Amino acid sequence: MACNDCKSRNYATTKNKQKTQQRLELRKFCPRCRTHTQHREAR
Repeated sequence: MACNDCKSRNYATTKNKQKTQQRLELRKFCPRCRTHTQHREAR
C-alpha cells in the first residue's frame, strides 16, 4: 500500500479478489510522513 501524501510504499497486503473489486484504502502510519495518513492499494 502506498501513502497518498508522499507516495512511498509502506505495507504489503493480500485480499480476496473475488469479493473486493476496487482498491483497498486504509488509514495507516507512514514512517516517512511520521503521521497516520490514507494509504491506497498500489498495483
